[in-house]
Amino acid sequence: MKIGSRLLRQLCIVFSLVMCASIAGAASAQGYPNKPIRIIVPYAPGGGTDQVARMIGLKLGAAFGQPVIIDNRGGAAGNIGTELAAKAVPDGYTLLWATSSHAINPSLYRKLSYDVARDFAPITQVNTNAYILVVHPSVPAKTVKEFIALANSKKGGITYASSGVGSPGHLGMELLKTLAGFDAVQVPYKGAGPAIIDLIAGQVHAYILSPLMALPHVRSGKIRALAVTSLKRSALLPDVPTVAEAGFPGYEVSGWYGLLALAGTPREVVTKLYKEISRSLKLPDVMDRMAVDGTEPVGSTPQEFAAYIQAETIKWAKVIKQSGARVD
Repeated sequence: MKIGSRLLRQLCIVFSLVMCASIAGAASAQGYPNKPIRIIVPYAPGGGTDQVARMIGLKLGAAFGQPVIIDNRGGAAGNIGTELAAKAVPDGYTLLWATSSHAINPSLYRKLSYDVARDFAPITQVNTNAYILVVHPSVPAKTVKEFIALANSKKGGITYASSGVGSPGHLGMELLKTLAGFDAVQVPYKGAGPAIIDLIAGQVHAYILSPLMALPHVRSGKIRALAVTSLKRSALLPDVPTVAEAGFPGYEVSGWYGLLALAGTPREVVTKLYKEISRSLKLPDVMDRMAVDGTEPVGSTPQEFAAYIQAETIKWAKVIKQSGARVD
C-alpha cells in the first residue's frame, strides 16, 4: 500500500516533533536543576511537618548546588497549599510536601479544585510513623479488648479526643470502631495540645496521638499506652503491642510525609529527585532526627509511593463514608 506524499509529510512532522520533545526533555532533565527549587509546605512554619521538610530541603540544596525554598501555605488541612501547587508548571521547580491528609481530604471535602491522582506525580515517601492509643489512668482497661468491652458496657459513655475532624486521632478511632463494633463519642479540639491537656486531666477517656506527644506522659504515668497503630511494634515502646496483635488484624494507621511533583514533570527529573532524597534519608543525622520524632525513613520509589497513596485514599474513603465525617 502506498502512502500519499501529503500524509507522509504529516507523519514526518509528527515524528520530528516527538523526537524534539524527547530530546528537549532529556536535555532539561540533564541540566536540572539550574535555578532554585520551591517546596510548598501546606502547613504553618515551626511544626514537625515544616521542620522535616526544611531538613530535606537543605539536603537537596547541598546536593544540587541550588537553593531550595520552603514556601509555607497553611490552611484548610493542607488544601490551600495543595491547590496552589496543582496550578504550578510541571518542570520540577515547584514541589509539594504532602502528608497523610493528602489521601484523606478527597473524601473529607465535597469539592476540591485538585485531583490527587491526576494532578501530581509522586516522587518518594519520606517517612512513616505510628500513633499510640492511650487512655487516662482512671480507665479500668489495660488492653485494647478490655477497652472495647468497657465501651460496650457504657453504651456511648466512652469519649475520645481528636485534634479535629479528619485527623488521625479521629479516623483512627473510627476505623477501630468499625472493626471491633463498639461506640465512642468524639470530642474534637483545635490541635493536639489542648486535647492532651484534657486527656491528662481526665476530661476525656482516650486518644490516638503521635509518639512525640504521647511518650513523655506515658513515661511519667499520666496516661497509659494500650497499643500502637502500625503493623509492627514501635522501637520507642517495644513492650506495647500493635492493635493488630491485640486481636484486630489488618488495622493500621500511619502518618507519613512525602514529596510530590506535578503531573507532566519529566520522568528523568522525578527520578533524579527520588534518588537524591532516598540517599539523604540514609544519612546518620537525618536518621537520628527522625528517630527522635518517633518516625522511620522510607525512601520508596515513585511507583511504590503512587500505589501507597492510592491504597490509603481508598482505605480512608471507606472509613469516612461509614463514619459520616464531613468538613464542608
